[in-house]
Amino acid sequence: MGAAMTALLEVDGVVKTFAAPHRRRLRAVDEVSFSLERGRTLALVGESGCGKTTTSRIVARLLEPDEGGVSIDGVDLTHARGGSLRRLRRRFQIVFQDPSSSLDPRWTVARIVEEPLRAHRQPRSRVDVLLDQVGLDPATRHRYPNELSSGQRQRVALARALALDPELLVLDEPVSALDVSVRAQILNLLVNLQRERQLSYLYVTHDLATVQYLADEVAVMYLGRIVEHGTTAEVSTHPRHPYTRALLDAIPVPDPSAARSAERATLVGELPSAIDPPSGCRFRTRCPKAQDLCAHEEPALTDSEGHAVACHFPN
Repeated sequence: MGAAMTALLEVDGVVKTFAAPHRRRLRAVDEVSFSLERGRTLALVGESGCGKTTTSRIVARLLEPDEGGVSIDGVDLTHARGGSLRRLRRRFQIVFQDPSSSLDPRWTVARIVEEPLRAHRQPRSRVDVLLDQVGLDPATRHRYPNELSSGQRQRVALARALALDPELLVLDEPVSALDVSVRAQILNLLVNLQRERQLSYLYVTHDLATVQYLADEVAVMYLGRIVEHGTTAEVSTHPRHPYTRALLDAIPVPDPSAARSAERATLVGELPSAIDPPSGCRFRTRCPKAQDLCAHEEPALTDSEGHAVACHFPN
C-alpha cells in the first residue's frame, strides 16, 4: 500500500497492437503493468522488438494504448484531452535515442530549448541557465545542431526536456548512439540531474551494464511482456529467468580469461514474431530449460519478496 501511495507513475495492464498483413494484429505490448516512485529510476530492458520503446511512447502519450491505462501521480493520463493533457505534459518529457533526428536542424540551440517555453507561455530567459545545467557553454545558444558533437546534441535534448521542470523523464536509449567516453559523461549528468531535481526516470535500454549504474529497479521485457522485475541489485546478482541470465551474461567482461572460464548462458535463435508468438511460455523456443509444461501453459508473473518472475522453472 505504501508503494502504491507514493508512486509517481502507474502503468496498469497496457496493451498495444498494430496492423499486420492479412488482417492480422501484431501485439507489441501485452498486459504490461509497473509503477515508478518519485525520485527513482526504473529500467525497461530487452532485445530490439521486445516492446520496451512502444511502452515508453505510450507513457509519453505519443501512442494510445488499446487497453489499460497510465496515470501520473494518480491523475489519469490515458484519457486526458485538450487543456487537461496540456497541463499534464509539463510534468513529463521524453528524450529520444538519436539527437540528430530529434532536433530541428533549421533552429539554433536557443530556439530549440525555448520551444517548450513558448508552447506553454513561460519566460524564455532561462535558456542560458538550462544550458549551463547540462554542461554546455551559453555561447552554444547561437549554433545549429549540425555544428555540435553527438554528445552536445544530446545535452541540448536534455536541456529542452528540463525546460518545463518535469517530474518524470522518459529516456529512450539516450546513450546508445554515443561514443563510450561520451556515454559515461551523459550517464553521470543524468545521475547529477536526478539528485538535484528529484527527477524520476523511465530508462529504456538493451544495455544492462548502464542499468547497473543508473537504475534502482529493472523490468525485463520479452515479446511484449514483463518476464522479470525487481531491484537492480537483486536481478543483477540473482537473475531468476533464463532470459535475464542470458542478457546479463552478454555483458562484456574486462578479463578475457575470466570470461572463458565462467559458465555463461547464451541466447540461441531469433526473437519470434509478435504476430504469432509461441504457445505457452513465449521464451520456450530459445530456453535451455523448456519442458512440456512450457508449451501448454503461460507462466504468470509471480512476486516473491519484491522479485517477480514469469517462469515455470526459475533459477
